[in-house]
Amino acid sequence: MVRDQQTILTLRRRNRLGAASTDLMQRGEMVARQADCVACHSTPSGKPFTGGLEMGTPLGSIFATNITPDRETGIGNYSLADFDRAVRQGVTPDGRRLYPAMPYPSYVKLNDDDVRALYAFFMNGVQPANEPNRQSGIKWPLNMRWPLALWNAVFVDQGIYVSKQDKDELWNRGAYLVQAAGHCGACHTPRSLTMNEKALDDASPLFLSGALLDGWYAPSLRQDHNTGLGRWSEDDIFQFLKNGRNKHAVVFGSMADAYNNSTQFMTDEDLKAISHYLKTLPGDASRDGSPWAYAEATPVLATAANSAPGAQTYATRCSFCHGVDGRGKNEWIPPLAGSAASLIEHVDSQVNATLNGSARVVTAGVPDAYRMPPFRQQLSDHEIADVLTYVRSSWGNHGGPVKAEDVKAMREHTDPASSNPIVLQMR
Repeated sequence: MVRDQQTILTLRRRNRLGAASTDLMQRGEMVARQADCVACHSTPSGKPFTGGLEMGTPLGSIFATNITPDRETGIGNYSLADFDRAVRQGVTPDGRRLYPAMPYPSYVKLNDDDVRALYAFFMNGVQPANEPNRQSGIKWPLNMRWPLALWNAVFVDQGIYVSKQDKDELWNRGAYLVQAAGHCGACHTPRSLTMNEKALDDASPLFLSGALLDGWYAPSLRQDHNTGLGRWSEDDIFQFLKNGRNKHAVVFGSMADAYNNSTQFMTDEDLKAISHYLKTLPGDASRDGSPWAYAEATPVLATAANSAPGAQTYATRCSFCHGVDGRGKNEWIPPLAGSAASLIEHVDSQVNATLNGSARVVTAGVPDAYRMPPFRQQLSDHEIADVLTYVRSSWGNHGGPVKAEDVKAMREHTDPASSNPIVLQMR
């Protein structure tokens, strides 16, 4: 019986695993969803897991690699031990060390069963694609990777997640998902000058306390009243992860990719575990400041001469969706009054979203009809600075002013947001 080449390749991959079971592959696919592998290792125009996504670092750009089971350009020749070492230790079979943009400082906490299942999925459930990897833009001598061995020894904890005996099963499941596969700290935990996360678990109050990330600010996931989840219930967090929106916010920036490709596919039980865990992380009042309370804004007057700078722009460009009162429209249009982005000192998220718009929220394959449009072409740097300063000083907000220089810098740093979000079928 003659089989086509694809069938032969599939059989070869299964033979390397000893005929992976359907259950093992399905578990691996879920781990890949939890880890959001597809978002980093794909581009909007490419095939899933073929790499090519550019990631900015202080040293230069690096590019995500091909992790399909292609034998020439992907991971098709990896044994389970090779795969394990790359995922949990950041070392390829030839001894080359991966940059920690690959979140192995979090993946090191994955348990053996999840790694085995992840390997089964990638070797048996992902189509191989011959797509050469791109060279990084980091120049010699900064591109030498042997110093990463020292970096890992200092900044990477070793060993899988160990359940805390004084916590219940739901809490421990949530902690495992957040700290390991979910690698939430990679975005939401501040980094030091040496680019390590300042904390890797809930033992430190810095863990998930918010951080800047390449043009966006990932807010605190702790119980900070202003800049975190202090006003969110467990159900609010669950709805946000499950549906991409709730009465407080709608996913945007990197979180839109995480929702579109990851959290909406997770089980309700796991999302509830994450929500339960995050609600137990205390905030820091000394960092967060006085609790926000809504305050009526001065009505926008008819003449620009009598209005605060930016007020007229808000009235004509923003109020139809976000409301004259800044309260938004339930879960469909997020409020600007009391939003974390309006209360933090960092202006990056609001400037980026105003300039470039936000990605569509795609639920069950259906794009959301409501999307923040880009104003890059319609508004000048000064106009955007003025309208955001108005937002950040109205309705009790106290985030501070935005400067035209801030907008100019973001305009030069970013490209217009694509109207096509990265939403990929994993196989």
